[in-house]
Amino acid sequence: MRLTLEAKKAIVNEVAEVAANAPSAIAAEYAGITVEQMTQLRQSARASGVYLRVVRNTLARRALENTKFECMRDGLVGPLLLAFSSNEPGAAAKIIRDFAKANVKLVVKLVALDGKLLQPSDIEVLANMPGREQAISMLMGVMIAPISKFVRTLAEPHAKLVRTIAAVRDKKQAA
Repeated sequence: MRLTLEAKKAIVNEVAEVAANAPSAIAAEYAGITVEQMTQLRQSARASGVYLRVVRNTLARRALENTKFECMRDGLVGPLLLAFSSNEPGAAAKIIRDFAKANVKLVVKLVALDGKLLQPSDIEVLANMPGREQAISMLMGVMIAPISKFVRTLAEPHAKLVRTIAAVRDKKQAA
């Protein structure tokens, strides 16, 4: 099916708009994946807020111009699908990694994070990045640790005194 010039412009604009707001992008080769498997991948991507699109490479190159993912342009060769995370940097990587584990025909070709092109093997690192809420809770745990340690240190002399008096009382009652 041939695309009209207007349809091509619409695709380029749509992908460029998504790429401008995305923190990370993945390009994966999908040759050999069935329609049912691709539908399953699209459903899981949609549920996670990941933009997933199969785009002709020439249109993808134009869409990635003047975005932070321009570093991916030279690697867009062959039948590729593009996955952009919308909020969490690791969301697209998680979807693609999990799907690639179950379907060996999906091969990660390009991984980019905030304008830096990473190795395809770095998808594991990107997928294991904590989400926003998890990162905030980890930060809060680190911030509260010194304060809670200080409070425990201040309370320890009183607690030790109480334990000593209780031990003396128990010893007297036993005698």
